[in-house]
Amino acid sequence: MNFEYLQTAVDDALKKVITLASSTSSYVQLAVIFAVYLLAFWLAAKIRKSVMATAKVDTGSLHASGKITQKIASILHPLVAILILKIAIEVGKTTGHPVWLMTSALVLAGVFFLFSIIRVFVTNAFAASAAKWIGLPILFLHLVGYLPTVTSALKDISLNVGNISISAYGVLRVLIFGALLFWLGRESNNWGKEVIRKQKSLDVRTREVFTKLYEVGLFCVIALLLLNLMGINLTTLAVFGGAVGVGLGLGLQSIASNFISGIIILLDRSLTVGDFVELDDGPKGWVREFRMRYAVLETYDGKDILVPNEKFISSNLTNWTHKDTKQRYRVDFSVPYATDIRAMVEFIKVAVAEHPQVISGPEIPFEERPDCEIDSFGDSGVNMFVEFWMEGIDDGKNRVGGDLMLIIFETLRANGIEIPFPQREVKILNDNESGFKVGNS
Repeated sequence: MNFEYLQTAVDDALKKVITLASSTSSYVQLAVIFAVYLLAFWLAAKIRKSVMATAKVDTGSLHASGKITQKIASILHPLVAILILKIAIEVGKTTGHPVWLMTSALVLAGVFFLFSIIRVFVTNAFAASAAKWIGLPILFLHLVGYLPTVTSALKDISLNVGNISISAYGVLRVLIFGALLFWLGRESNNWGKEVIRKQKSLDVRTREVFTKLYEVGLFCVIALLLLNLMGINLTTLAVFGGAVGVGLGLGLQSIASNFISGIIILLDRSLTVGDFVELDDGPKGWVREFRMRYAVLETYDGKDILVPNEKFISSNLTNWTHKDTKQRYRVDFSVPYATDIRAMVEFIKVAVAEHPQVISGPEIPFEERPDCEIDSFGDSGVNMFVEFWMEGIDDGKNRVGGDLMLIIFETLRANGIEIPFPQREVKILNDNESGFKVGNS
């Protein structure tokens, strides 16, 4: 009996579809839909060309806002088609013509528009799959008018624990929109940081301050939205907020201290990205990035050291490049006492000045040119040293000290000067000279 009823319903539905499809109004609507998509394609191409010409950017040198503009321009076709279809449907309703086929086309256009957004803006594979398999069905149910029915059915599936009611609808809403919020937060955070750091009108320190404030503000907004989405009344948090705040303050004291220390470092401009620093307990490297809790130091051997922000304030710190990237170094060596020191000093200065990374030349102030002086009188020779200035740190790829030692060694050898080494004279005394006698006992 039920099978016959179902077969009858299907047959009636098929007859209705055949009747509608064979009517003249259906062909008119098909023609309108075809014309709408042609017009949308032409308008979208015109708008896209105008926008990209105004932006004056190319795919090889797009900044953050230019990339966003290009992505938006790539989804104009379905958006323009939706707008024109909506206008055509309203005109059809006003004139009394059937619009059921155009309404169906509008639903499909909406689904295709969301699919285009996912394809263009969602780069993460998991997020894109979740959006396609969850977001698209929800949008389709909404457009066809069945979403309230499905929502009501999910609300009826609930579990009561005391005075707390947990429904399937609530759980799905938190999971879906919570994941969406976290994804939007991460993408907005990356995009916002890139935009702020591209502002050449601001110095590096100011850009880092705004970047950190933007990250914190965005995190707070997402946290509040997620709490509201979970149905937690934010006003009730004020009741026990004081006690919880004290507990969190004691438990998260180190984290809060590192966060505040990072803000202070950026505001007082004692440290910035690109500085070469040496900590009191030994680690040293280039400051590559400031995070909410720590800073990243990159060493010359390719390691990343994560240093808590508090350490930069509470301990001694040597910033080699804070005010000036120029540094002074020295190389020590020795020559024999028989050396003509005055002549040797001059050709050593000339040899050292020829190194491309050593600051030298007549336009350089005298005190910054390479200099060779006597340090002390040693046991085996005269102890000398060469002072020189260079841009950057004498380590890693800028290793200059080792090059200069080789240059000094080759220059001394070319001029017939050998570096002295310790010599000892050993005298062996025989038994008679020492006054001792050796006999048999």
